[in-house]
Amino acid sequence: MIDILFSGLIHGSAYALVAVGMSLIFGVTNVANFAQGSIVAVGIMVSWWLGSALGWGIVPTLLAVVLVTAVLGFIMNFAVISPLEGRKPIAALLATIGIGQILDNGLQIIFGPQTRPFPKLLPTYNLQLFGVRFGTSDIVMVVLAIVSMLGLWAFLKFGKSGQAIRATSQDPEAARQMGIPVKSIRNLAFVIGSILAGISGVFIGLFNGNINPMNGGSIGMTAFVAATIGGLGSIPGAVAGGLVLGLVEAVGISWLGDGAHDLITFGALLIILIVKPQGLFGAKNDVKNEPLAGTFLGGGRPITLPWWANVGLAALLLASPFFLSDYLSGIGTQVAIYAIAAVGLTLISGSAGQTILGMAGPLAVGSYASALLTTRLHWPFLAALLLAGIIAAIAASILTFPVWKLSGHYVAIATIGVGAVMVAIIRLWEPLTKGSLGIQGIPFPNIFGISLYTPQMMYLLDAVLLVLTLIVVTRIRSSHLGKVFEGVGSDQDASEALGVHTGAYKALAYALASFFAGIAGSLLAHQYTYIDPTIFNANMSVLILTIIVLGGMNSPLGAVLGSLVLIGAPELLRFASDTRVLLYGVLLVLIILFRPQGLFARKG
Repeated sequence: MIDILFSGLIHGSAYALVAVGMSLIFGVTNVANFAQGSIVAVGIMVSWWLGSALGWGIVPTLLAVVLVTAVLGFIMNFAVISPLEGRKPIAALLATIGIGQILDNGLQIIFGPQTRPFPKLLPTYNLQLFGVRFGTSDIVMVVLAIVSMLGLWAFLKFGKSGQAIRATSQDPEAARQMGIPVKSIRNLAFVIGSILAGISGVFIGLFNGNINPMNGGSIGMTAFVAATIGGLGSIPGAVAGGLVLGLVEAVGISWLGDGAHDLITFGALLIILIVKPQGLFGAKNDVKNEPLAGTFLGGGRPITLPWWANVGLAALLLASPFFLSDYLSGIGTQVAIYAIAAVGLTLISGSAGQTILGMAGPLAVGSYASALLTTRLHWPFLAALLLAGIIAAIAASILTFPVWKLSGHYVAIATIGVGAVMVAIIRLWEPLTKGSLGIQGIPFPNIFGISLYTPQMMYLLDAVLLVLTLIVVTRIRSSHLGKVFEGVGSDQDASEALGVHTGAYKALAYALASFFAGIAGSLLAHQYTYIDPTIFNANMSVLILTIIVLGGMNSPLGAVLGSLVLIGAPELLRFASDTRVLLYGVLLVLIILFRPQGLFARKG
């Protein structure tokens, strides 16, 4: 048990370092920096290269990592985040997701995706106490974490720049009026946060022994959970949250196995958000605005087409499978499946104004539900398809039921946890889902005795369902219910003043979006004929959200256009697969900076 607790302490120290940087950035800029984990990966890979290729020792390696990550933090804020000041913080959050994709994929291109041993910059198993073997690297990690946090505390309390950071965190406008250079202070916050993440990466590499460029993603997300548990914006809370989460993870994994990691981590996130949403050390005042809600479009309105143009586009879509090759039809199925999920998402993230960051969860539930209904219970495909959507909507509604009483950024954060918990339950429910092995032999769709086994047949089915989705979503948007959704999204306070239960309507919009995600998941399962939990990862959630950002978060037709650009164009133009995610990230950042209303929307 001692070795488990020690492992939890080491991991918790790493989480705490990263979480402190996240909380510092959030406190000063009100930006949830989802690129922090990618900065950890930069620290890992730069230190690996310096230690392996150049033979540098620990001190020069740490100094180099500090320099590289400091420059990255400055560039991130100066070039991307700072220009977004004045917009809703959802814009900056999505921009950090794009930056993270650029950094992660860039590291894979530069260093290669393979796992490799980390250089022994410090001894790792040279000490023993109470039967537990550990290394000098572990001791240095804990000591450095403590020193860094105490140093940051002293800097914030006694340093002139530190006091300016605190003043900016409490009231940016008042700080600006007092002569504090707020932009420079925000640059400094990003630099410090990035340095802490980079240093953490060095010791994570030493502790894990084997590393690859994608290690930072899970560390960053876990650290974000730790910061939320402690209270976003609270430095002591980030330390406490990191240590607590490290210990809980270590004990939980020892009992339930490695597959339970996400369930423990994101389950803890949901529990703390429901019980004490401001975190263990966070400020007790409620968030009145919705920093992660809304379209951030500044009045962006979807472009509407005349009825004959809509009919013409629908006819063209339905006719296209009869003229396309197997290859192009296969691309079309992917475009249509993601478009169905994205069109549904416009109801909640567009109309109702609540950003959803975990749509891969409902899509996974729909995929597994349809696969199990057809393979084990031998249900007909159409019945399984419909029930898959209903099951996804019910599962999403149950897991998010306590969340809609929250406000501000907490709801968007909770949807990350909901999506991850859904996939974690699928992975752990081995008697039903076969866990990590996945489900094989999923039949092709069968409609009235006709097996749709060719790419053209499957594309035609997907196209028909996409047209039906567009019709249903458009009718919802034009109905009284849709008008209420739009009222909630445009001004939640005014809606509540009129007696509208905004949380209930957001929950309904999310259930509808989850229904369509479940339909998309069913189609995906029967197209692939094999599914496993790794398919439904965070990148899938980001991709679906990026699709509607590109097309216009409030535009169903824009979602189809976004899917065509993001899914179809890279396949059609045969872009290298190792650069695709990087291109997604670049496109996401460029759209947010220069075309925030999306491609198929106009400024209000």
